Amino acid sequence: MVGLPSVAILRRSLRYGDTEITAAGKWFPHTPPGKTEPEPHYSGGLILDHDFPDTVYLSRPVSGIFEIEKWYTPDNGATWVHSPVTSHSATDNVRPFVVSNVPNTLPFLAWMNLSERYVHYSNYKTAIKINRLLPDDSAPKLPPPSAALEPAAILDTMERVADWQLANPYRRRPDDWTQGTGFAGMLALADISKNPKYEAAMMRMAENNAWKLGPRKYFADDHLVGLTYVELFLRHHDARMIEPMRKQFDDILANQRDHDLDFTKKGATEKWSWCDALFMAPPTWLRLWAATGDTRYRDFAITNWLATRDYLYDKDEHLFFRDSNYFPKREANGQKIFWSRGNGWVMGSLVRMIQFLPKDNPARASFVELFQAMSEKLLSIQQPDGLWHASLLDPLSYPIKETSGSGFFCHAFAWGVNEGMLDRSKFQPAAEKAWQSLVGCVASDGRLTHVQQAGADPKCFDETNTEPFGVGAFLLAGCEMCRMEKSK
Repeated sequence: MVGLPSVAILRRSLRYGDTEITAAGKWFPHTPPGKTEPEPHYSGGLILDHDFPDTVYLSRPVSGIFEIEKWYTPDNGATWVHSPVTSHSATDNVRPFVVSNVPNTLPFLAWMNLSERYVHYSNYKTAIKINRLLPDDSAPKLPPPSAALEPAAILDTMERVADWQLANPYRRRPDDWTQGTGFAGMLALADISKNPKYEAAMMRMAENNAWKLGPRKYFADDHLVGLTYVELFLRHHDARMIEPMRKQFDDILANQRDHDLDFTKKGATEKWSWCDALFMAPPTWLRLWAATGDTRYRDFAITNWLATRDYLYDKDEHLFFRDSNYFPKREANGQKIFWSRGNGWVMGSLVRMIQFLPKDNPARASFVELFQAMSEKLLSIQQPDGLWHASLLDPLSYPIKETSGSGFFCHAFAWGVNEGMLDRSKFQPAAEKAWQSLVGCVASDGRLTHVQQAGADPKCFDETNTEPFGVGAFLLAGCEMCRMEKSK
């Protein structure tokens, strides 16, 4: 396969199409001087990630050495963005192989490294490598992160968690909601850290994404990454950073959907019909208003946010159902099903809506009132260890503490105290207890654990699991904890 490799993309029409990606270069075998290469079609290789078929891994020459790269298409092969898996290698890396159906924390990519030679399949000495570093038993052991309620200790733990995430990139699309939450936390860290690498990492991500949102025009999850774009725009004032997003949002405004919010009906996800959507999309729309002055974005965000509130908010429990599927369902103890992370998304969104709206905006008071009511409820069901479990009203059925929802609640409590919206005497101790328990879920190398995997409702899960959306919530909480502790 010398020359131009291609990958077959299965389109919605169920027809295959060949899409050119990049030049594959020549063969990789080390042809002895004066000899004719017997295997001239042995290229570096290419493989589809079958779990995420918009992604391929390939090997091609870079500065004379075959390197492994990840290539991703957001639009069925029309355009591609790529990032290195290996770089500046001394020897060739070829023939990538993706292992399917493995947890996010395990190796999923392997390849052959020509550590000494590859002349022929009968004459080689090579190594197999994976995209994870094995523990170095000879390396000095890092102490556990400090749970001290001091700004320097909080920042140190945040940076340790962020550094682990940067060193262990997530497998999903770089414009996916799972990534976008992590990006939001990473950029918040960039505001308080003296290290420029966190903002630089976000700039690289955005450039690699060509400043585009996810592939589904109306789907709220695919709007979240835009919040990082617009925050970078507000720092650097480069119009190309928001141009694709603005075109997409203008198209949405010109062609608004009239579906209702019943999640069982076709087209429901083209509206904000599930509580997660309130974090994924409205803050991006609201921030784009700040960047452009176009009030249509603000009005769309407010109107649709409040419509979702009216549909999913339980006024008796002061919590949100995840979507209409859960209205009739009950937990094992007979309580209504209120998902921790789902309500975490809502609290994270409320912080942003209040933060981004000026005090004289007529809608702001309703967001403040809701924020305070939900905070009181969440305070009343905080667990003795300071965290919350996957199910807010049936923690005994889900006994593992959960850090993504808890991270958002800690963030909201600390922010509310900092802004004078929550009673400091009640909520500061609750936020501090939550933060110290969150830190207790951080391994010495910075890996955050106890994150429920992506889903829609409470689940039991592997307590060692980590996800970038959990990291994002943790970093957002840490930023407000730093601010709160400085104000003592």
